[in-house]
Amino acid sequence: MTLGQYELLGRLGARVHGTRHGNEPPVVLLHGLTYDHRQWDTLIDELTAREPDRLIVAFDLPGHGRSPDAESCRPADIALSVHRCLDAFGAAAPIVVGHSFGAVVATAYAAVHPAAGVVDIDQPLLAGAFAKRLGELEPVLRGPRWRDVWDEQLAAMGIDALPPRARELVRTATTPRQDLLLAYWRELLEETPEELARRRTWQLRAIRGAGVDYTHVAGDEVPPLYARWLTALLPTARIVTLPGSGHFPHLLHPAVIADLLTV
Repeated sequence: MTLGQYELLGRLGARVHGTRHGNEPPVVLLHGLTYDHRQWDTLIDELTAREPDRLIVAFDLPGHGRSPDAESCRPADIALSVHRCLDAFGAAAPIVVGHSFGAVVATAYAAVHPAAGVVDIDQPLLAGAFAKRLGELEPVLRGPRWRDVWDEQLAAMGIDALPPRARELVRTATTPRQDLLLAYWRELLEETPEELARRRTWQLRAIRGAGVDYTHVAGDEVPPLYARWLTALLPTARIVTLPGSGHFPHLLHPAVIADLLTV
């Protein structure tokens, strides 16, 4: 396998590094909404410098990068697609690293499919406040000014804290589409916060039952109420806070994320 080769694994495209024959669990990287596998380049540089043969698979989620659109963009359905790709490729029980929406997929993955660990990068799993705001903005999101909704999200992501190269990546390596936002936010728009919380609670309990390591990395202080909820369901969960990192701590502190994956 060529280092850094882009491949079509089933229906999903992915940048693949390393070999399938290493002793460490594969690392699977799932980017956030509107982005693609390039989000992980700096982290991959850190990982391959330490473990050149470690298998790393950085997917393009459906409708992103070179991956085609999917009939369903619900997290559990995307997780199933990722699992089928990895299974056909011969990569078993990975550490699944997700940023933003990708972390919701990573959590859904580990609740049902074999996994060695989950790293959630700056994605709270209780989406009540965000879902409420999306509901308020739904008429705009479905209309000609839909981009205003996405721009509001970007403004809250702390992009200015990033170094120039990372800031440019966030601002340019992104392809917002109205249909994509509606497809990926469908759960939030159609279900109540209580329904969503019950699903996330079930997933975390399943992860606990499977003995899967779980780490939540936050770009700012984690609200105490959320931390108590997470650790009540997953007493062994690690919460790593990188203050001032905004929504992209993996771009500002790739070495810290690499440390979590190589210890």
